[in-house]
Amino acid sequence: MADTRISRFEQLDLPPFRPLPLWRGGDLQTLRNWLKPPKDTIDDWAAETRVFACIDGSGDRLIAKLHRPDDVEHKPLILLIHGLNGSEDSFYIRVSAGHLLKAGYPVMRLNLRGAGPGRSFSRSNYHAGRSEDIAACLKGLDPELTRNGIVAVGYSLGGNVLLKYLGETGANADLMAAVSVSAPIDLSAAQHRLATHRNRLYHAHLLANLRDETGPAARGIRSIREYDARIVAPAHGFQSAEQYYAECSANRRLLAIRRPTLVIHAGDDPWIPAMSYAEVKWGDNPYLHLKLPVSGGHVGFHGVGLDRPWYDLALLRFLELLA
Repeated sequence: MADTRISRFEQLDLPPFRPLPLWRGGDLQTLRNWLKPPKDTIDDWAAETRVFACIDGSGDRLIAKLHRPDDVEHKPLILLIHGLNGSEDSFYIRVSAGHLLKAGYPVMRLNLRGAGPGRSFSRSNYHAGRSEDIAACLKGLDPELTRNGIVAVGYSLGGNVLLKYLGETGANADLMAAVSVSAPIDLSAAQHRLATHRNRLYHAHLLANLRDETGPAARGIRSIREYDARIVAPAHGFQSAEQYYAECSANRRLLAIRRPTLVIHAGDDPWIPAMSYAEVKWGDNPYLHLKLPVSGGHVGFHGVGLDRPWYDLALLRFLELLA
């Protein structure tokens, strides 16, 4: 069955991404997410809260919101996984959820450990390599929800966590397929890019949100790398930020993936260098299908003639091929 689905990758017919005229370039594509985010209609569907126990003995729990489409069809459950500083209510999560529900797919918006409403249910926080929490969520799903399979979609940091999970589990992954959007598959390279002078405003924004998430322990930290060295690494058994980056980057596990996986990234992403993707031998693993438009920004892809981000169009067409 997997081989048949892989062969269908060649049928993934997507129009080329053409950025909106007033929003050309990686920075404008990225900034539009805050300046003029797409509208969502997710409140049209009731949300059911689901709780999943983490499997590391910590007692921490993950919180997710489940939505069911108006018409029940034989379609897989779509699990949406947010990025850094995100949650179930990140605009890109809500927008994708709305389009998927309109198309008849049940959707679950997962909060990574300690994120969003899950903050009071956890003593620790997510990080870019905490793939065991994806496993905990998948193992904890009701069979009634998974009878038609599960497809996971990870955005930014959530994409790296998802790809790492897929590489670690290989043919045993509890997913039928996956999609990654703007993932920092080389964490060290992404950190270096964010730390450059041209990205100082992005860096300051992300760091401020990390400090807010962490509280007093992060007071005085002046960079994301310092945050990873002082907060993330010691809390999760890494000797340094460098070890954390090396062990948790998804790029080292991509060739072990054994589920059809659509990987989307923009050549002008201002946060994550396209070179991280150019260095991967995508052709060595038929389960991987890379879409790397020249433009699109970071989780942007606001295009001409589209009522949704281009990656949502790609996602829905990919799902149709899996049927």
